[in-house]
Amino acid sequence: MTSDDLFGAAGAARRRAEPASAGSAPLAVRMRPRTLQEVHGQAPVLRTGSPLRRLIEGSGGAAGPLSAIIWGPPGTGKTTLAHLVATAEDRRFVQLSAVTAGVKDVRSVMEAAIRERDLYGRQTVLFLDEIHRFTKAQQDALLPGVENRTVILVAATTENPSFSIIAPLLSRSVLVTLSSLSDHEIREVIDRALVDERGFGGAHTLDAEAAEHLVRVSGGDARRALTALEAAAGVALDAQPAGRHTDDPVRIGLAHVEQAVAHAAVRYDRTGDQHYDVASALIKSMRGSDVDAALHYLARMLEAGEDPRFIARRIVIAASEDIGLADPTALQTAVAALHAVAQIGMPEARIILAQAVVHNSLAPKSNAAYAGINAAIADVRAGHGGAVPPHLRGTGYAGAARLGHGDGYVYAHDEPDGIAAQQYLPDDLVGSADYYRPTDRGFEERLQARWEWLRARLGRAQ
Repeated sequence: MTSDDLFGAAGAARRRAEPASAGSAPLAVRMRPRTLQEVHGQAPVLRTGSPLRRLIEGSGGAAGPLSAIIWGPPGTGKTTLAHLVATAEDRRFVQLSAVTAGVKDVRSVMEAAIRERDLYGRQTVLFLDEIHRFTKAQQDALLPGVENRTVILVAATTENPSFSIIAPLLSRSVLVTLSSLSDHEIREVIDRALVDERGFGGAHTLDAEAAEHLVRVSGGDARRALTALEAAAGVALDAQPAGRHTDDPVRIGLAHVEQAVAHAAVRYDRTGDQHYDVASALIKSMRGSDVDAALHYLARMLEAGEDPRFIARRIVIAASEDIGLADPTALQTAVAALHAVAQIGMPEARIILAQAVVHNSLAPKSNAAYAGINAAIADVRAGHGGAVPPHLRGTGYAGAARLGHGDGYVYAHDEPDGIAAQQYLPDDLVGSADYYRPTDRGFEERLQARWEWLRARLGRAQ
């Protein structure tokens, strides 16, 4: 997505807001940090002695610098850090995008890197953006150059490298994890762009409310913040009255920012780890009974175009895993939502999903059934559970009676209270199987007395 795609018609106004000396480069490009001191955020990975810091400063050790996989959200400095790696010790910088490059391009870079090293003694830094888009075979083509240190590979990805990068490449590289910038750090980026000669050089001022809005819609993404600022500056410039003194700074107000940024683009990749992260946050918010957080994550998924049927399936699972018999109606609501969503679709499906999310969030919680089946499965996998007791075995086939199947079985409905006190567990689990234990929450609290009576009636009371 380009900045013009994101900010619509404001993109043209943004270009008109650029100082004459800036050329056509976007503000985010012009303001890219040139030194470590200009980098905002990422203090943990840039601390003195850290692998990335040593790579940037050219102190990789006797064996030479390692390659790096930089993982982080958009606008957190991946490209900037790659450029800083290249500036150390006058290294040659080559940039490829995995969206358009292929194995042929990688091999061409490797051959040129060997010539550069042999003829001029210069190392080559290969910055490969969006490496997660490379197939396994394409990533394999990088291995010889990385292993032999023909190039210093700096690969950027917004996807979890554990899923998107092949293990041999990961093992030969330093993994650097970047974080979204804080509100304070985003504000520093904006303030610097307003006064720096590479930015607006004092040609614009920014109202406090407008700055707060810019910080809020940026979502920790410095590039998005600067693109929005540039677009808002263009809107503010267009709104200036005729005859205004051209030396006066142009004021950027909240209305200008709101016009430039119609809405904050949702950071959510339905094919990447954000898909799983936001889904996980939805489940954990319902489990934690925070209905507002759960609705927030539901909204993020819906606004990003997530399949509502996927969301409905997660809600059904949560209704059994986290609520269970503490509120048996939660599963009924969730299953009804699953079927209704499939029949109705968006946008009305959002209402049905919201009802199910609210029910799950507000319901009392119990994972007793979930824990019970997990414990039973663990016993089975551990080899526990011998032969089925003979009186419980099937009798519906010829020869069963001769084998003694069903002998001594007590039919529960023949008993006065409908309970047949007989052995049901295999011999080796009698006295040790204790899988389900009701909680004292919600409807399950009412089951406790029945559960205790049944255990006593079956001779299993402790």
